[in-house]
Parts: sequence; C-alpha cells; structure tokens
Amino acid sequence: MTSEPTFRNISDTAIWAAIYRARETDRPNALFRDPLARRLVGERGDRIVASLAQKDEHEWAWVMRTVLFDRFIEAEVGNGADMVVNLAAGLDARPYRMALPPSLRWIEVDLPDLVDEKETLLRNETPVCRLERIRLDLADPAARRELFQRLGGEARRALVITEGLLIYLTREEVAALAEDLAAARGFRRWALDVASPGLLRLLQKEVGAALDSAGAPLKFGPPEGPGFFAPYGWRALAVESPLKAAARAKRLPLWLRLIALLPESSGPQGNRPWSGICLLEKTVGA
Repeated sequence: MTSEPTFRNISDTAIWAAIYRARETDRPNALFRDPLARRLVGERGDRIVASLAQKDEHEWAWVMRTVLFDRFIEAEVGNGADMVVNLAAGLDARPYRMALPPSLRWIEVDLPDLVDEKETLLRNETPVCRLERIRLDLADPAARRELFQRLGGEARRALVITEGLLIYLTREEVAALAEDLAAARGFRRWALDVASPGLLRLLQKEVGAALDSAGAPLKFGPPEGPGFFAPYGWRALAVESPLKAAARAKRLPLWLRLIALLPESSGPQGNRPWSGICLLEKTVGA
C-alpha cells in the first residue's frame, strides 16, 4: 500500500494520457503505435489508472483523441504546414512515431521540469523531423506572446496543437490564449479538444477531487462548443466526435454503440456528455 496521491501535480496528467497510448500500442489491432510511450510513463502510469475508480472505462476516449489529432496533423502537413507548435506537449512522441517530412519544424512547449525529464528519457532517440523543445510556463502571458510572435514570424503556415490543455483553463484564460494565437502572423490552423458542460460535470464527479488536490482543477466546458472561439479570431473547419469514431473502430461497449447512433446536435451541448476534436482556421489577419 502507498499513500502517494493519484496526481502529484499537473505534469502527472501527461503520464495519465500517455499510459493509454502505451496500452494501445500493445494491442494486436492497435489504431496507432507509440513505441516510446511505455518508457515515458514508467510504472507511474499504471499506478495512476489503478487508483481511479473508473480505471479503463474511458480508455476508448483517450485512444480516439490521439487518433483524431493524428488525422488532423497528417492532413495539415499534407496540405503544406511548415511548422507544428505543440503547446503543453507533455509526453507526446509524434515527432518520433509519425511519418513526417524531415523539413517540418516541430516545436514542443511545456514546463521546464517536464521537458528536462522527457529529454533525458529520449536522449538516444532520433526524431523524424526538426524537433525543438522550449521550456515555458504558458500561464505567463508576456512570455507566451513573445514566443508566439517569434514563431509566427518564422512560419508560413503553422498548425498549433493544444491536446488536453484547455479543460484546465478558465473561459477567460482560453479566450486570452485564443487571441494571442490569432495575433501571431504565421499561425493559420489550431487543433484542439473541447468538452461540453455535461462532460465537464461528469469528469469533475469522477476525477475532480484527485485533480483538485494536485492543483489541476477541470474548468473549461463551453456550452457554445467550438463556436466559443469565433469572437477571438477562429472558426471551425472540422469537428470530429471521439464517440462516433470509436463506434466506427468497434471500440465501444454495446450501450455506447447505441448512443453513438444518435445524431449530433448542431446547437449548444449543455447537458450532454459531449466532446469534439476540432480543427479551427484563423479568421483575423489571414
């Protein structure tokens, strides 16, 4: 027995996400393979999942989130993106596992301690593209604006990724981040995940206490869905449902397969436990 908390700090949420990539990689019918995930999470990932009441109940959602982000990245790189900026990159290993052009610039931004640990674990691995890691606390508005302006000036068509980040921010913080990203000249597209208020409440009930104690409360679940970003310079080009994607991949239990047959509402998703993986296009200064 151990008295170690489920989550020690917000960086442990990166391990929480990566353990499902490691487990997917071990499946004979894996939808993707991330051979570095197991090394990155170590034993801590299994302990985190084992301590949660739901354990693997939502594994399909973590897997499909990765799958859908991969698809948006592949499409954008295929359409000419010359830079990918992964904010709060965590233990993501896409620059090592995806088929990316060697000329692509891939920028990872995260907290210094997490970046240090990741670089130590991957010191003998070679990325497939031009990988750069930047140590930065994205909660520092001045520092992130300076970074965005520099990178936006160096890219012709950059894709920004915020996978698993926004749910930990307030509406005001997400709005400020959206405005800062829109102000960077070369930032053209933005891939993100967004939860409904219904899903936010469900997650707060299931894991909220553990995350609160680690200083990482769940906050962002806009009833507007992707429409939230319109006033800040972004419009939705595509929105993919992890639930429907999981149904197509035959990764859902029967009762969820039945729910997946229901049509998605085009209006606010206030009470449904809904989430979407979204690709946004910048509408200002384009």
